[in-house]
Amino acid sequence: MAMCLDTHCHLDASEFDLDREAVIERAAATGVAGVLIPAVQAKDFDAVKQLAQHAAHKLPATCYTLGIHPMYTPKAQKEDVARLKQAIEESLDDPRFVGVGEIGLDYFVPELDEQTQAYYFEEQLKLAEQFNLPVILHVRRSQDAIIKALRARKISGGIAHAFNGSFQQAENFIKLNFVMGFGGAMTHPRALQIRRLAKELPATSLVLETDAPDIPPVWLSGETVSRNEPGELPQISSELAQLRGALVSQTQHICTQNTLRVIPRWQDLVNSTDQLN
Repeated sequence: MAMCLDTHCHLDASEFDLDREAVIERAAATGVAGVLIPAVQAKDFDAVKQLAQHAAHKLPATCYTLGIHPMYTPKAQKEDVARLKQAIEESLDDPRFVGVGEIGLDYFVPELDEQTQAYYFEEQLKLAEQFNLPVILHVRRSQDAIIKALRARKISGGIAHAFNGSFQQAENFIKLNFVMGFGGAMTHPRALQIRRLAKELPATSLVLETDAPDIPPVWLSGETVSRNEPGELPQISSELAQLRGALVSQTQHICTQNTLRVIPRWQDLVNSTDQLN
């Protein structure tokens, strides 16, 4: 069985408070080897770090990133940037720390101030550049502005999470050593553009994600509580394989290789984890 990595899972979210351990166990039972847990605000940095360590007893390749999400910028303080820098410095010796994220811009939510978002995004890109770390990007309706910001800096690469842009935008991300995350949205028949992207983009530009507890796949959408889980990832990978006319194992393998290529510290973690060898 090919190794399956969930490149975006908010395992620290309150939706998992009542049964987080069971969620972890279900993911392990389906063949998920690890999840990436991105922080979204400064007060969660320690919790995300501790959760990644805890989840590793069942999901040995679990890792985390540190950052301030654009939707949390209204609550952020400028000193949070200094807190992030300190947290990065303190985490560099932690093999489970793999990058900066979730950061970016969100032009979908009208009440978010673009200047405030831009300030925190730019400051966090500076840190990613300073420490030579990849970034996990939130790119909702903001792809062009993000590409422009990336071109102005020397960022090693990363993941454009929940990608829903154009083919030209995807090509621009690829040139900057980014891959595109595809998850539950791709499984919905009406998501024509996302499905076309998932089918036609180069195989080397795709990675798998759930964004759990958000963006549930189509088979969960009819449920009373449509909470997504990392355990849904293997079936999501099967949907991607079907779209591309490929074997599931082949799809999982190449998505994993893409993930580890753009997030080298995750590759180091996998190499050092005997349970995955």
